[in-house]
Amino acid sequence: MTTPRTEHLVLPGVLTAEEAAATVAGILAVQREDGAIPWFRGHHLDPWDHTEAAMALDAAGEHEAAERAYSWLARHQNEDGSWYAAYADGDAHDVTDRGRETNFVAYVAVGVWHHYLSTGDDTFLDRLWPTVYAAVEFVLRLQQPGGQIGWKRDADGTDTADALLTGSSSIHQALRCALAIAEQREEPQPDWELAVGALRHAIRRHPERFLDKDRYSMDWYYPVLGGALTGTEAKSRVEEGWSRFVVPGLGVRCVVPNPWVTGGESAELALALWVLGESDRALDILQSIQHLRDAESGLYWTGYVFDDDAVWPRELTTWTAGSLLLAVAALGGHDATCAVFGAEHLPSGLDPDCCGRAV
Repeated sequence: MTTPRTEHLVLPGVLTAEEAAATVAGILAVQREDGAIPWFRGHHLDPWDHTEAAMALDAAGEHEAAERAYSWLARHQNEDGSWYAAYADGDAHDVTDRGRETNFVAYVAVGVWHHYLSTGDDTFLDRLWPTVYAAVEFVLRLQQPGGQIGWKRDADGTDTADALLTGSSSIHQALRCALAIAEQREEPQPDWELAVGALRHAIRRHPERFLDKDRYSMDWYYPVLGGALTGTEAKSRVEEGWSRFVVPGLGVRCVVPNPWVTGGESAELALALWVLGESDRALDILQSIQHLRDAESGLYWTGYVFDDDAVWPRELTTWTAGSLLLAVAALGGHDATCAVFGAEHLPSGLDPDCCGRAV
């Protein structure tokens, strides 16, 4: 008999009710009292993966734990609206990477909107609005004239103009969630609407504006997962890369031609397939990575080198478990997760493709 909080996390060949509960408990066991969710205890925390794990907790009904994670972000936000790329486990003041990556910073908007849709907590949304606003403003200061987003601000304060397709695609989703928050609060942000439209145009029409990372599976599916590519364009992109990246029965390669499949990329591809309405293929992918599950902890190994029949690295990461739980939650019909990734009701901004304006 499943409980209300995990019934949508039960999926044939992927998770039983007991396994779902164990995976959620595994993430909770890593979360610190102050709300921080490092990759695993003794390793670092980064803001993007921290948020992904918090979203998984909300999908499992662990709303108080998720709120503590967002409160951690609010307390540790830099004055310019950013977060550093990595913090040591144990001391938030021990920063191990002082770069500030734009997709890491933007993702708080996805998490905050997901938490609000999961809880309906207006007080939470009011409290986190200044955090989201400052984060978005930081990110948009690095938007380039062509619409793409420079991928980081270096430790010395120098902004990088080079843009990453994966990062910008993730930011596209985050900006739409930020616009949804602004609409809910009745605080229009026309500059954000222009920014998300220009960013989507760059992703759809100008691949030359991004660094060439074609070997990475994330660059393959993230324009679909982040909502910039839809319909026939999205389906064509998925088909084009399928044989390059998908290893039947094992999962998705992180980088071609390396014989290494990773749980996070596989779960995210499953989410992208769900977005396209291809739930059967999404289920196949999720079933194929259950060899990465650690039965004792309920967590998942980061990856597997199939030529060597070796788990590598020997890390059970909260973000791998989080991405899997979110994919299962989408397939299971969890309303907030479906709304954030399905994006049917997210604001789309002003689209140059529809206005005949060159970008």
